[in-house]
Amino acid sequence: MNFIASPGQLRASYLRWALVLVPLVLLLGFLSGAIANSGPTNSWFAGLTKPSIYPPPAAFGIVWSILYVMMGLALAMIVAAYGARGRWAAIGVFALQFLLNLAWSPTFFGMHLMSRALYILIALDLAVLVTVILFYRVRSRAGLLLLPYLAWVCFATALNWQFIELNPSADGRPTSNVRIELGP
Repeated sequence: MNFIASPGQLRASYLRWALVLVPLVLLLGFLSGAIANSGPTNSWFAGLTKPSIYPPPAAFGIVWSILYVMMGLALAMIVAAYGARGRWAAIGVFALQFLLNLAWSPTFFGMHLMSRALYILIALDLAVLVTVILFYRVRSRAGLLLLPYLAWVCFATALNWQFIELNPSADGRPTSNVRIELGP
C-alpha cells in the first residue's frame, strides 16, 4: 500500500484548503472591521488628528484584502502539509495571531481604547513574527507570504502609537453623539 501522496494530490489538497480558508480569513477580517465600524466613517475616528504617516483611507481596504488573501493562502499551505513536523504548532500560533488581529478593530474603533489597541498590536507583531518563522520551517513559501503582513502590522503599531501621541484625550473617550436613554 502506498501512503505517499503524489504531487497532483498535494496540489489538489492545497487548492481545496485555499478555497475554504481564503474566503474564511477574508470574511472574518471584514466582519471584525464592520462590527467595529472601522475606518473614516467612524465619527470618533473622524475627529482624531491624523499622523503624517497616515495613508489615504482607501489604502486600508485594499491592503487588508490583499494581506488576508495571502494569509489564507499561506495557511492553506500549512494545513495541507500533512505529516510535516511543526505543522500543528504553526496552525496554533496562526490562530492566536489571527484572534489578536480580529480583536484590534473592535478595541480601537469600537471601544476607543487606543492604548489597549497598541498593546494588542505589540502582541500581534510578536505573534506574527513567530508565525512567519514556524510557517517557514514547515513550508518556506508560506512563511515568505506572511512577510508583507508582518511589515504592515509593524507599520500599524507605529501608526497606532502616533494616534495616541496626537490624541491623548481621545483614548477611551466615547463618541460624543451617542446618548443612552433609560426608560420612557
